[in-house]
Amino acid sequence: MTISLLTVLVVFLIIILSSAIRVLREYERGVIFRLGRLIGAKGPGLVLLIPIIDKMVKVSLRTIVLDVPPQDVITKDNVSIKVNAVIYFRVVDPERAIVEVEDYLYATSQLSQTTLRSVLGQSELDEILAEREKINQNLQRIIDSHTDPWGIKVSMVEIKHVDLPVEMQRAMARQAEAERDRRAKIINAEGEYQAAQRLAEAAQIIGQYPTAIQLRFLQTLSEVASEKNSTTIFPIPIELIRPFIEVGDKKK
Repeated sequence: MTISLLTVLVVFLIIILSSAIRVLREYERGVIFRLGRLIGAKGPGLVLLIPIIDKMVKVSLRTIVLDVPPQDVITKDNVSIKVNAVIYFRVVDPERAIVEVEDYLYATSQLSQTTLRSVLGQSELDEILAEREKINQNLQRIIDSHTDPWGIKVSMVEIKHVDLPVEMQRAMARQAEAERDRRAKIINAEGEYQAAQRLAEAAQIIGQYPTAIQLRFLQTLSEVASEKNSTTIFPIPIELIRPFIEVGDKKK
């Protein structure tokens, strides 16, 4: 009987000690409540609790990566899109994270979803696609300001994917193709304009030096002959046959 009682006492003592001694990792903090009242946050390392009287809630201080599910958003220019994002945040004040909000993970997730729909709803589609960094910073600032009373610091918000309707994708493809055609025509016209300017300058130089046209003529013949063509056509300057034309006119 004595041995059985001693065994029960030993087991009870082990249970009491196991509930009174806690070991927290480097990235963990323990928020302790004594008879329902907040005592403070302790850790890391060995933490001693008063059995039955003290209750401890563990809080991780590591950065949490929260995936925001796709949200249906109507942009400022009335385009319906689906957008998802990812949020990086961490607990900086364990006491407020436990006392000020019931579930800080769920609260941060819901706040991120509503903020994402609100901010993107005030932006046009072109702005969402072209100025994503600016929108990310705006989202981070708004969410961080709302989670600060909960002891949470939002370090980064990134829009992962913007899902466009098929009709909008086709319209954007046509717009991009038209833009490329416009640039090609402008480049072609600019090239023609520069070529015309160079030809005009060359004509002025040749006009000042008549022998330059003969040199150019001989250079052209040399280039044609190098191609090994069976037939070579070359023009005859009018000055060479003008005397014969004048003699023929006199005979008439």
